Amino acid sequence: MDFGKVRGTVISPDTQSATSARRSVQRWHTTTFRWLSAYAAIFTLCFMALLGFLEYSVGTAMEREADSGIRWQMRYFDSKSDDQIAPIIDRRLERENRHTNYYGLFAPDGHRLAGDIVSIPAGLKFERADESHSASTGRTLVLEQNDTTPTVRVMGETRDNGVQLVIGRSLADVRHVRDELTKALIAGGVLCLVISLGTGLLLSLRQMRRVADMRRVTTRIANGDLAQRLPMGGRDELDMLCHLVNHMLDEVERLMNEVKGACDGIAHDLRTPLVRLRLQLANLAERVRAGGDDVSNSLIAGARSEADSIIERFGAMLRISEIGALQRRSGFDSVSLPTLVEELCDLYQPLAEEKSINLRSSTEHVEHIFADRALLFEAFSNLLDNAIKFAPVGGDVSVDLCAVRNGPQLVIADNGPGIPVGERNAVLNRFYRVEQTRHMPGTGLGLGIVSAIIRLHDFELRIGGEDRGTIITVNCWPHNLQ
Repeated sequence: MDFGKVRGTVISPDTQSATSARRSVQRWHTTTFRWLSAYAAIFTLCFMALLGFLEYSVGTAMEREADSGIRWQMRYFDSKSDDQIAPIIDRRLERENRHTNYYGLFAPDGHRLAGDIVSIPAGLKFERADESHSASTGRTLVLEQNDTTPTVRVMGETRDNGVQLVIGRSLADVRHVRDELTKALIAGGVLCLVISLGTGLLLSLRQMRRVADMRRVTTRIANGDLAQRLPMGGRDELDMLCHLVNHMLDEVERLMNEVKGACDGIAHDLRTPLVRLRLQLANLAERVRAGGDDVSNSLIAGARSEADSIIERFGAMLRISEIGALQRRSGFDSVSLPTLVEELCDLYQPLAEEKSINLRSSTEHVEHIFADRALLFEAFSNLLDNAIKFAPVGGDVSVDLCAVRNGPQLVIADNGPGIPVGERNAVLNRFYRVEQTRHMPGTGLGLGIVSAIIRLHDFELRIGGEDRGTIITVNCWPHNLQ
């Protein structure tokens, strides 16, 4: 069954589901969320770059300090004779408590003569002993010792007798400082990131609340409550936008009231002379009937019928304007739908019998609703009147009130000509009539009145049916998302 959904307009089910999906996605794609995500990403990248720069700077500085200490020791050994080197190394190793310095003295053939460095490090560059070592740069290596593999900064020199001296300084302190610095920077960075994001979120809550308030107000405005205005609570871009929109709404409301007032005035002014014209035609008809002029009598009867149709149209237009001007929920009260539907069917049963139409009704127990009973009765009367009017002689009309998950649902169905899918939007407009029913009497304003009442109650109306017949479904619970 093909249904269109109506709250003053027809919305297809696919369009409604797509709109709901877009709203769900938009919750995670707000400007605030995107800015916070970008800020968090930029902050994280900058923090990682800063962490790498600090680690590199501190590590390089400490390696320079290690190189400086090794150079001083090289100069000290250069001041000693060749036969003093081995005893000095042994004495120093005996006094080493923390084992921060490593020494190795090797013969020209690579045999170890003294020190705790087991073998000559591969790839180590050796300088001459008579150099100042001021430009010497150490090399970071992992020494292969007997029981440990320390990471050291190493320099080497070749003495005049061909003996090679290797001096290393442990980088354990450098590694320790780097580790502690990395931990501190990571902990501090994470803390700063969390605080920054938390602060940003807290600062954005006010803006998000304002946007939510604006969304609620614009939803009410879109549903016809032009008296609403956007909230103004700051001196930023949103406040400037709210000011402009409120000014625009003031102008729109003023122009609409002027147009409405002019139209209502014209309708009232024309209605009075039309009523007088109808009375004059009635008096003229009495005189013509007395004279026995059947042709004139027929013409006058046609003119009276046209005058009645015009008066009826003006009355319906004024009724739609009156419903649209009602204050939201001002006359609402608790309404029993089963009782209302029973009264409606009792009222239209004689009309259905006159056309030999089988009017069937069924009602379930439903909860009371908060509504304007008189307006609902008027809307349902228009729907049932249309169903009986357009159903063929001997046809069927059904009125069913049932309880669904969200609330009461009223379904009015007939087996008349039906409403084409492409015209289900248009039939709610004033004066529009479906091509198949243009020959039948009516003003084309009945569904306009129904649409105004449905919109006032925030209910939902669906127009459905197959090629033959119309099914009108009214979901009697608020659908306005505020």
